[in-house]
Amino acid sequence: MKNILMIATGGTIASKNNGEGLTPAMTSKELLSCVPEIAELCHVTTVQPFNLDSTNIGPKHWIELESIIENNYDSYDGFVITHGTDTMAYTAAALSYLIQNSSKPIVLTGSQKSAYLRDTDARKNLADAFAFCADDEAFGVHIVFDGNVILGTRAKKTRTHSYNAFSSVDYPNTAIMRDGKPFYYIKGEINSTRFYRNLNEKVFVLKMIPGLKADIFDYLDNSCDAVVIESFGSGGLPDYGDGEFFTRLKAFLDKGKTAVLTTQVEREGSSLETYEVGRKLLRCGRILEARCMTLEATVAKLMWILSFAKDDEIEPLFYAPIGKDIF
Repeated sequence: MKNILMIATGGTIASKNNGEGLTPAMTSKELLSCVPEIAELCHVTTVQPFNLDSTNIGPKHWIELESIIENNYDSYDGFVITHGTDTMAYTAAALSYLIQNSSKPIVLTGSQKSAYLRDTDARKNLADAFAFCADDEAFGVHIVFDGNVILGTRAKKTRTHSYNAFSSVDYPNTAIMRDGKPFYYIKGEINSTRFYRNLNEKVFVLKMIPGLKADIFDYLDNSCDAVVIESFGSGGLPDYGDGEFFTRLKAFLDKGKTAVLTTQVEREGSSLETYEVGRKLLRCGRILEARCMTLEATVAKLMWILSFAKDDEIEPLFYAPIGKDIF
């Protein structure tokens, strides 16, 4: 039987109602007791570094999770992380860059309803996560949710209430779970696992809305090392007759900072060469393009790159595929 380390972090799956709404309260051992059949699949050891609503989870917690996995990597066959759904895709993306080419599975799961309730998706998701993690062909960072096995760099939460909360964006599922066993569409490749221990948190996501003023750069200039511009459609910046957005973005880039253009459209990615507003943007300086990357992966990859890379290394590192994140 495989030895699996369960890392419990809180989330809806571990929540109880304290009178003011759901809040994480169940321990890792309480969660495991809800699915006794897991004991027939694998030996499980549990740790609980924190017990948080995932709204409160960020880069410092991603670094802590990386540290736990790296320090225990040789002692276990796989890792299951129970996590709230709201930022699970960010955590999965971050771990995909912090722990690259893992031959061992690192599986995130959670639920839309608490395991404490009678009718819940928590038990199935937990059982599927451990079943996938204990499978001989499982690999890498994935989210296992509602029977879907999704690469950590391709996952996005697309529903707030339904059990099929997560989608794989512009890429097929790695597998689906059928009767407690994974049915694979994509097989992993054995590579040398690499661990990274740092992230640069000074990445800002600027979501464009009609009429937004360019003076937002008053904040960005002094507070951020990089900006991810979530633009409209295929991508571009508005002119509004004064060209101020282009002027301010060029000044931002001239300070040695980084800008990435992505789109607010969920699928099919950006294409700056298509329209004049996109081509004009490219003349501002070094504009990286997220293409079909998810926002979560774009943000996490930038945080990872900017934690160690020199200026001339940023662009080639961003466009180098990691975990099928960019094409």
